[in-house]
Amino acid sequence: MTTRTPTVALLYPGHAAEDDYPLAETALDGAIRLPVVITEIESDDHTVEAMRAVGTDTPLREGAQRAVRHEPDALIWACTSGSFLYGWEGAHEQVARVAEQAGLPMSSTSLAFAAACRELGVTSVSVAATYPAPVADGFTTFLAGAGISVVSSSAHDVHTATEAGILDGDNLFEMVRAADSTDTEAVLVPDTALHTIGWITDLEREIGKPVLTANQVTTWQATRLAGLQLSVDGLGTLFGGTVPASRAVPVGHPPLVE
Repeated sequence: MTTRTPTVALLYPGHAAEDDYPLAETALDGAIRLPVVITEIESDDHTVEAMRAVGTDTPLREGAQRAVRHEPDALIWACTSGSFLYGWEGAHEQVARVAEQAGLPMSSTSLAFAAACRELGVTSVSVAATYPAPVADGFTTFLAGAGISVVSSSAHDVHTATEAGILDGDNLFEMVRAADSTDTEAVLVPDTALHTIGWITDLEREIGKPVLTANQVTTWQATRLAGLQLSVDGLGTLFGGTVPASRAVPVGHPPLVE
């Protein structure tokens, strides 16, 4: 008898770091399928107007219709700025409309960030954003709606998703270091256009606290929508990993020196 693998289709705007998701599937040892369905966009500019445009009903509904071929159990809008720029209530309404049309449970990357913070008991964060400040500020406002305080935030003025998609590990680590604060419980990296899946464990080892990235929390939310609770190495504290004790930094204390 063949057991069906739970499947959550990811609606992903354009092309940038969608190849992170096959890496996540591998890290989860094939326990879930995460087919990517590319949604149509007119621009991948990191502006408030362009990012709100990618999250309108038409591309999401068309993406959900094309996702049917994968026979998904649920859907996720795998875009952060295209959801958080609608605000806390607007992000919920966004997925509710598409979920009703598709007849499937649905979430988004922004809502996954809020759920992941609740899972870890995190209420005070640093944000390492690729976006220019006007977009990054929208993430801060969204998190406030979830009861999460952004103590420090860095905006790095990466102007398009395409540019974010070609940033390397050195840039990623620099961004996270620049954003981190001893007064926060985790660092959030909110761009699904940024490759992060392969570096989460090393990032947490570097700064000694949980690091939540867009493609990571999207993957985690997918497992929850599929009714799975998986504990694996390689995807960070959120998936049951632990920050090495020798590098762990209690909130409010200076970093350890080696």
